[in-house]
Amino acid sequence: LELAETGTLSNPEVLGAQIDRMMNDVRSSRFCDNFPAQWLQLERLITSIPDPKQFPYFYYFGYRTSMHMMSEPLLLFETVYIEDRTIVDLIDPKFTWQSPMLGQNYAGKAESHHEVNVQVFKRIPLEDPRRGGVITNAAIMTMTSTPTRTQPITRGAWVNAVIFNDPPDPPPADIPPLPEDNAEDLANLTIRERLAIHRKRADCAGCHNAIDPLGFALENFGPTGVWRDEYPNGRKVDVSGVLFNQHEFKTIVEFKSLIVKEKKRFVRGFISHLLSYALGRELGPADSPALVDMTNKAMMGEDQMRAVLKSVAMSDPFLHKNTR
Repeated sequence: LELAETGTLSNPEVLGAQIDRMMNDVRSSRFCDNFPAQWLQLERLITSIPDPKQFPYFYYFGYRTSMHMMSEPLLLFETVYIEDRTIVDLIDPKFTWQSPMLGQNYAGKAESHHEVNVQVFKRIPLEDPRRGGVITNAAIMTMTSTPTRTQPITRGAWVNAVIFNDPPDPPPADIPPLPEDNAEDLANLTIRERLAIHRKRADCAGCHNAIDPLGFALENFGPTGVWRDEYPNGRKVDVSGVLFNQHEFKTIVEFKSLIVKEKKRFVRGFISHLLSYALGRELGPADSPALVDMTNKAMMGEDQMRAVLKSVAMSDPFLHKNTR
């Protein structure tokens, strides 16, 4: 405030030093709680209630594993921030945070020594490349499922909106519900086969071509994030698809590798979410030059979390933002 009063805060070197000081302040921990929770839409997890009969391990004397699930991506984000790691580690890190209760959820089992009132998380290395990152954690898989089954379209829309900041248009109002008249026939279908009806409509095909591959890529993760190779009816889970209409993949590992390979899409999407959060509004055409500049800087090697945050705080839209 004193620097602002003297008119020296607008000096880039002075401003940069103050931003560094503030990022090192303990009060910056509030950012690590607020932004990632909003960015990842984690409030949706609060209302997720998997079927107790199908997923008994999700519950322990009325206590839901979702509270432990929510901490995993938040702790990952905070680690990337504190250690000033590349933001790509948000997608494909070599570690994660896990509590015993969360670990048992991933294993699809329940034991009696859960911590109900206290969450004890430990940082663990990831030996399984299928896990890790903000896309394939149990929190996202659970909140994008119904109580009994996964929702590939919902998951695909989430990836488009959150990871690439490219949310799909709302579906037409006259979309019919999935057929439920022949339960015996439906029981033998995969979710991909059941959803094929929507792809036949010309006004639906465009969006489905963009979001379906993103959602079906995550089908190995059941409604609570537990890995599965087959559906309950014995049919094999098929996650193959084409990313960005050009990259074929057959596994979730290949899918995540392609996102890292095409990381400019994620980097731009992440920075646009940060800028929107910083400005307190949606972005518009006038913000595009600054967004392009910040994305290019990150792609040239300045992709550590604090470097990205600093570029947002020193961008023209932020320094000249209209608060009215």
